Amino acid sequence: MIKIINIVKKFNNKIVLNKLNLNINNGESVAIIGSSGCGKSVLLKHIVGLLKPDDGNVFIDNYDINTISLKELYKIRQKFGFLFQGAALFDSITVEENIALPLIENKYNLKQKEIQKLVSEKLELVKLPNIHKLKPSELSGGMKKRVALARALITNPEYMLYDEPTTGLDPVTSDAIDELIKNLTDQLKITSIVVTHDMLSVKNISQRVVMLYNGNIHFDGSYDELMNSNDKVVKTFINRTTQQY
Repeated sequence: MIKIINIVKKFNNKIVLNKLNLNINNGESVAIIGSSGCGKSVLLKHIVGLLKPDDGNVFIDNYDINTISLKELYKIRQKFGFLFQGAALFDSITVEENIALPLIENKYNLKQKEIQKLVSEKLELVKLPNIHKLKPSELSGGMKKRVALARALITNPEYMLYDEPTTGLDPVTSDAIDELIKNLTDQLKITSIVVTHDMLSVKNISQRVVMLYNGNIHFDGSYDELMNSNDKVVKTFINRTTQQY
């Protein structure tokens, strides 16, 4: 499980996370919401060890990732897949090479045929068979997100982190990405953490919703509890988000 205890993070003396506590159990699908600049992406980066807190602890499967060695941290990171907001594909190489990159960089020491088989399996999972030799420039926005998801899944992670997975996509493509994430979470029994502004995605994907406000957790509950909340901060956020998106 993921256990976050009293983490504090400041940037230029501005407190972004303020003694934040959060537990995420194995197999959960959690949406993290909140206004821009509230620390959602900062929290994701702490979970995977890309940022270290100024105070507090982050435990992944009982390992405090702020105190372990760099070698141990790399090993923990292999339990994670990360879908970046802009897909972050490398334009100069093919779809197949993009997806295979984590296997090569992390020295899985697989034969080329084994890598090709795994790539094909992941492309089937994201419903994009037979596009191995295409370049990212030949793909639509939704296809790029699916390829990036296949790359994130190539190492069979236990945890998946999604940073705004539907940003910039049309409603039909967004729905398809939501359905894909939900199905993969259910099918592969992966713990999923989704940072999003899209309340429809929150409804479609999450079993649990966590809202950040003033550097801490302001709400933690189900989607229905969120939408029926009488809390002023929650209602204001929902109204603004619904109008904006």
